[in-house]
Amino acid sequence: MDKERYIKKLNTIKEAGNYRILRNVENNGFLIHVDGKEMLNLSSNDYLGLSSNPRLAEEFRRETDTMALGYSAVSSRLLSGNHQYYKMLEDDLSDLYGKESALVFNSGYHANIGILPALSRKGDLVIADKLVHASIIDGLRLCEAQMLRYRHLDYEHLRSLLLQHREEYANVFIVTESIFSMDGDVADLQQLCEIKKEFDAFLYVDEAHAVGVRGTNGLGCCEEQACIEDIDFIVGTFGKAFASMGAFVACDGLFRDYLINTQRSLIFTTALPPVNVAWTRFILNRMPDFYDLRMKLNDVSRRLREVLERRGFETRGASHIVPMICGSNEDCVEMANLLQDNGFFALPVRYPTVPKNEARIRFSLNASIGMEDYDCLFDFLECLE
Repeated sequence: MDKERYIKKLNTIKEAGNYRILRNVENNGFLIHVDGKEMLNLSSNDYLGLSSNPRLAEEFRRETDTMALGYSAVSSRLLSGNHQYYKMLEDDLSDLYGKESALVFNSGYHANIGILPALSRKGDLVIADKLVHASIIDGLRLCEAQMLRYRHLDYEHLRSLLLQHREEYANVFIVTESIFSMDGDVADLQQLCEIKKEFDAFLYVDEAHAVGVRGTNGLGCCEEQACIEDIDFIVGTFGKAFASMGAFVACDGLFRDYLINTQRSLIFTTALPPVNVAWTRFILNRMPDFYDLRMKLNDVSRRLREVLERRGFETRGASHIVPMICGSNEDCVEMANLLQDNGFFALPVRYPTVPKNEARIRFSLNASIGMEDYDCLFDFLECLE
């Protein structure tokens, strides 16, 4: 056995300032306790603050016999793990999105590594935005189809690639996120729908960071931009704004049936616990009630960007994910430590997750945090040199 290569690799990671550890943390609503220190949690995906909402938790307990549901599915969905709550959740999703069907998965990672490899084959083309999430990239690597990338949010580049290559392939899949996880910027889904029609392609949109947060009813950017009908595969996750676990795709019934029979990340894994699926459905059917939280999140993110820009920091995007560009990995770690020393748990995102010299603090905002706490953050940032 040769262990030396693993030691060398870890040392290289440490020297680059990229060494990661698992922290022992305790969460208390929007507060987090790390190493005995209480801080405001600005690195969570609990965008609406639903995970710590006592009213919702109590209402769910009153309505649901959690013990009868059980805490494990004990097998895959295709064996004995397909509890009735799965069907109820999928029916609700298809109704809300106005699609023929929906299919639920264990996580966004399971969805993204499984859907495109199942649907595409040799002779097809998958063409994705340059900055799609790592889970989509891992799925693309599993595809037998040809893969191309277009420059981030550059739809003229996408058109030029399609003009050059469309006739070479049977099926073409255009792939994007709606809100991008590192820059917090938003795709123009209307324009992508026009392009997919122009070139007779399928459109796959990952709404992981948008479901619950955008749209009048919380259905995501596809609702906000009024193009649900024209998107072939709307993928969303429940582990962020829904304060749950799992993911889904809303699509035609044909594709649901096809995925059930071919998608390896669905077939070969134990299903989600029924109690978890019941909680997800509980939140889904209340999502229209959280419109005020969505509006607060929009307002706070706008104010944070204004403060950062006023202090001379580069920021990007137009969502509740607000990057504070710091430059080098070392500068970013130093800024994260400064924030944490002052009670703000905000973590560095470093190369190679983002390009060199674009390391950033990634603020993930939470609508349940009081404005007085956000004002403390704004005041602190205003005082930075």
